[in-house]
Amino acid sequence: MISILIPTYNFSIGNLVKQIHQQAIDAKVIFEIIVIDDGSTNKKSIQENSAICNLSNYQYIANKENIGRTATRNLLAKTANYDYLLYLDADVLPKTTNFIKKYVESINANPAVVYGGISYYENPPEDSKILRWKYGIKREAINVEQRLKHPYFIISQNLLIKKSVFLKVNSINTNAYGLDILFSNNLKKNTINVVHIDNPVYHLGLETSKSFILKSFEAVKTTYLLEEKKLLDDDLRPLQKSYQRLKKWHITGLFNWFITLFKNNIESNLVSKNPSLFLFDLYRLHYYTQLKTDDNA
Repeated sequence: MISILIPTYNFSIGNLVKQIHQQAIDAKVIFEIIVIDDGSTNKKSIQENSAICNLSNYQYIANKENIGRTATRNLLAKTANYDYLLYLDADVLPKTTNFIKKYVESINANPAVVYGGISYYENPPEDSKILRWKYGIKREAINVEQRLKHPYFIISQNLLIKKSVFLKVNSINTNAYGLDILFSNNLKKNTINVVHIDNPVYHLGLETSKSFILKSFEAVKTTYLLEEKKLLDDDLRPLQKSYQRLKKWHITGLFNWFITLFKNNIESNLVSKNPSLFLFDLYRLHYYTQLKTDDNA
């Protein structure tokens, strides 16, 4: 038995819901699909999403106001009737026609968490979205063997988890971008085993490079604030480890000066049709280092 849970905001989920619904029927599993619209403002997506009402085992809920992705996921978990929760973001599609069947088969071993992975289409998008696509291809679309080296690096766009485990580790309702890091950290702290399988979804909702940079800064700031509240270890992300090395070598000031010197060139590169992920890493590290430096001033 499985509850398939989809939070959405200003995104049409008709294609995803119909594919998942048919796959669940084909898998001969007891299931439900619950969608919560988190206070969308886009009239077209609201109309399209609310029109999907003739499917069996399907429930559509509309929040009166936007409460954020994490709080919506908590609400979905509390609404769910079954012990296993499959979280899917609205802007994904299963890569295979036996996507649900693979997750159902994985339940036989009674796992706490199963992560299926993320994939991206091989053909690049328009130039304005190249940075997000390139980051996804290089940093997120990794195979099971690579994922097992860092088992707690998971992306909750495509995640199967026991309801009791989810409610235990999804401990914050803050409306902030970049909270997957806290979710992963809590799984690690509670020594909860994460099973990795080859069962990805395609990530469709690519932001423009400019928007992705801003969201990445939000995620960096979220990491910083979680550290300040003692909710997050300070060496979980590569970003944090890089800062620790700069601090150890006493060169944070020199690093900030150097990046500031070439900041305009870096920004131009990141919104170009051939952005450098190395420069993107330096750019985010510069922002994180500034936050840490201001805190210690």
